[in-house]
Amino acid sequence: MEEFTGRVPFLEVAAKCSSATEAIDVLRNMQIDLIFLDIHMPRLSGLDFISSLSNPPQFILVTAYSEYALEGFNVNATDYLMKPVPFERFLKAVTKAYELHRLRLNKQGNSNEPAGNRHIMVKSGYQTVKIQLDSILYIEGLKDYVKFYTEGKKPVLSLLTMKGLVESLPSDKFLRIHKSYIVAIDRITTISRNRVMIGDKWIPVGENYREEFRNRLFNAS
Repeated sequence: MEEFTGRVPFLEVAAKCSSATEAIDVLRNMQIDLIFLDIHMPRLSGLDFISSLSNPPQFILVTAYSEYALEGFNVNATDYLMKPVPFERFLKAVTKAYELHRLRLNKQGNSNEPAGNRHIMVKSGYQTVKIQLDSILYIEGLKDYVKFYTEGKKPVLSLLTMKGLVESLPSDKFLRIHKSYIVAIDRITTISRNRVMIGDKWIPVGENYREEFRNRLFNAS
């Protein structure tokens, strides 16, 4: 893993730890943006360690056991790598983490901007695209990618996660209503049973998201 990081320009190894105790000391004394975390560690497992942190940095789980994938999802892992890890899969995971980190920095920077100027910068293929938040209609999740649908432009495809994107977008403007959809609340024109219309597109409201969706609409009214 350390050899892989040396091939990626935006990664720098800040520390190597053989136990959760060592990692806790590092986090107390250094600003860490990303952790590669093995699930099986001495005394305290990787999952227990990350769950013990009140404000954990991004982390990527690395393990030889596929049965822990669901647990990794439940603790908001940025990604999950199976040993032995090929470099291509490693690069995909860290690129996802990097894009999420940039989105969060964008969100912090946008907090002082006038509402009409707020934007995010996302990587799409070999380009970095500026997307004005006010232009977003909805966002669709496609496995390891998301697709931004904006007003008057072609959709933009980017290597990001839906969960990370939700955390990075302003919660007063955007709402996840389905495992595969985030919508701009102000762009909803019609509500019919368990779906909404934005533009000419009907978007389903997932069962697990209906209560929050209804609460947000009620509060907004």
